[in-house]
Amino acid sequence: MKNNKIEVPLSGIAGLRENWKSDLVSGFLVFLIALPLCLGISMASGFPPVAGIFTAIIGGLVVTFLGGSKLTIKGPAAGLIIIALGAVTELGQGEPMLGYRLTLGVIVVAGILQVIFGLVKSGILADFFPSATVHGMLAAIGIIIIAKQLFTMIGVKPEATETLELFAELPHALKEINPDIAIIGSISLLIMFLFPLFKNKFLKKLPAPLIVILVAIPLGIYFDLEHEHKYLFLDGHEYTLGPKFLVTLPENLLSAITFPDFSQVFSMVSIKYIVMFSLVGSLESLLSAKAIDSLDPYKRKSNMNKDLVGVGIGNTLAGFIGGLPMISEIVRSSANINNGGKTAWSNFFHGAFLLVFVAFFPLLIHQIPLAALAAMLVYTGFRLASPREFYNTYKIGPEQLAIFLVTILFTLATDLLIGIGLGILTKIIFHLANGLPLKYVFKPLFTVVENQEKGEYTVDVFHSAVFSNYIKLKKSLDALPKGKTIHIDFSHANLVDHTVMENLHYYQHDYEHQGGKFYLEGMSHLQKKSDHHLSSRKVSRAK
Repeated sequence: MKNNKIEVPLSGIAGLRENWKSDLVSGFLVFLIALPLCLGISMASGFPPVAGIFTAIIGGLVVTFLGGSKLTIKGPAAGLIIIALGAVTELGQGEPMLGYRLTLGVIVVAGILQVIFGLVKSGILADFFPSATVHGMLAAIGIIIIAKQLFTMIGVKPEATETLELFAELPHALKEINPDIAIIGSISLLIMFLFPLFKNKFLKKLPAPLIVILVAIPLGIYFDLEHEHKYLFLDGHEYTLGPKFLVTLPENLLSAITFPDFSQVFSMVSIKYIVMFSLVGSLESLLSAKAIDSLDPYKRKSNMNKDLVGVGIGNTLAGFIGGLPMISEIVRSSANINNGGKTAWSNFFHGAFLLVFVAFFPLLIHQIPLAALAAMLVYTGFRLASPREFYNTYKIGPEQLAIFLVTILFTLATDLLIGIGLGILTKIIFHLANGLPLKYVFKPLFTVVENQEKGEYTVDVFHSAVFSNYIKLKKSLDALPKGKTIHIDFSHANLVDHTVMENLHYYQHDYEHQGGKFYLEGMSHLQKKSDHHLSSRKVSRAK
């Protein structure tokens, strides 16, 4: 009889011997994506371009051996740009270098806090945050990235700093556009949008950011960005070009190391950003690792707490030498899977390639136009805040869209923590309006009954199962043995929200993959808020 069981790749040195070819190739292809993104994210964050490279190198060469994930790529992420830039701006008070060094101190402390999160097993917190709030947070980050990077893409320095003010200034900026820079930026943006549409098998293997760089560098040379000069365009207006429109890297990598300044680490501003870096960074990292687990062809599960410890140590080290904070990054991790990466060694190789390239070819990196990097980030921002995200959220239910929009609007108008907090509060208000008693907001009511003869467990959920009381339910599910039959019975429940439905859907997939059976039952008396299979459910009348 044929054995159809998938052979899971080995880990450690044995995994290196077994899979070094596939991991080396994947690591190289991921490096090609990571290099321009690390540079762009650094500059958008108010950090020197090399800062993101430092982070990805540490993420590859160090965190590979500390993390709890097999396929995630560690490095700087667009989702933390607004926090990093805000910290540099607020802490520096007009002095960018001071703000940078003070922010490094904040990153070190936030990294230590993440290590503590992992040690006390806080990885489960990824299941607490409402899905609509998380997606709203990411969409808001995308909008902010677009607002800030559009100006760099067209070669204009904005007067405003806040997102809504930047959008208001955009019509004026378009009149002041630097034509040559805008040509580079526009072509780069078109490549990012159009290149993935090509169906050619060979072209699909090439990452779009690499194509952008291969086109943008010759354009920069053609426009002679290396030398300061002026030129006239069609309207007779005089424009300036020069090295300020190119990436600047130190010739010696060691000379770029910058040490943190801890002098204001206990100030209220620093504490605010420590909380934001540690909370949002941990949440993004955990959600990314969770998403990549679902894509892993070998269905391996990350140890979320161990991964959080690894990322925390990586962030602490990055902060000490001048790097950005890192997370398990979703785009590069997805590319790792698509390119055939099999073990954590692909993350190691991606970091090694970055180290070699930046150490030996800094002059080549210097030829990359900033407008090309800005275009990549505008594309990233669009992906985070695309109209499809709004539509998909609406399909789950009008309440989900309201929570999504509240999170976005208040993040844009105030800051990230307030936006997330008010998104969560909006969700709770909806639940209270739907009949959730205050005493059950954070405390679930359920029983677990074992049938030893059949090897079955029945979990009876009473009254409500919502995002804010799900963690205790999940801990009880985790305590049940694997390979059994579990029935989640909602016959006595009046309310089950979308976040719980989504989490249980993933839990069912994981439990059944490990050889067990998992059933969601007793929901016929609950009315769905939309046609979506994971929408919230509420009893039509109190039982």
